[in-house]
Amino acid sequence: MFIVFEGIDGCGAGTQSEILREKLMANQHILFLRYPEYNHPIGELIYKTLKQKEKLPIDSFFMLYVLDQAKDNEKIKNVLKEGKVVVADRYFTSDLAFQGANGFDVERALKIAEIMELPKPDLIILLKVSAETSVKRKVKEKRNLDMYEENLQYQKKVFDMYEKLFRQNAFAKEWVIVDGESIDVVAQEVERIVNERLNAKPA
Repeated sequence: MFIVFEGIDGCGAGTQSEILREKLMANQHILFLRYPEYNHPIGELIYKTLKQKEKLPIDSFFMLYVLDQAKDNEKIKNVLKEGKVVVADRYFTSDLAFQGANGFDVERALKIAEIMELPKPDLIILLKVSAETSVKRKVKEKRNLDMYEENLQYQKKVFDMYEKLFRQNAFAKEWVIVDGESIDVVAQEVERIVNERLNAKPA
């Protein structure tokens, strides 16, 4: 099963994906991924671009994110073939939401994903928080925000994109929305949702 956590900046995707990984690791092997992967050359370029607040052409910026994910195609497919679980802190659906909010055409993006043969998640967990909570959490976490994190109106546009993707069930077998305002409550709800899906899957 391929599980992805999504949401605007500060939604708790990193925290909740880590919590789920720890819970699942008690019973089975887990492949854990986090995007962008900043310790990889592609992710490092993304990081520098965000921090320096450079304005790359939208096509170039979008493809950087896609390449960062596509490099793990075979790894993901092999783990899933073995009947194991993949947990990702963000994935291609982040590209759809964040770059879609910047004006990148979603239909075109989905065609690129098809060409790049990106594996589709079985379950996307969309953590819902307000844009105000987003910025407040990121400021508390770090003082120097990147060009996405500091922009309240942009975060609102991103969440509108996520809600649209949720309604369309875009690039996944299933989307669920979980209220992300309370960390402990979220973790319990995520565990319930995931266990329900895992137990329903044939051995």
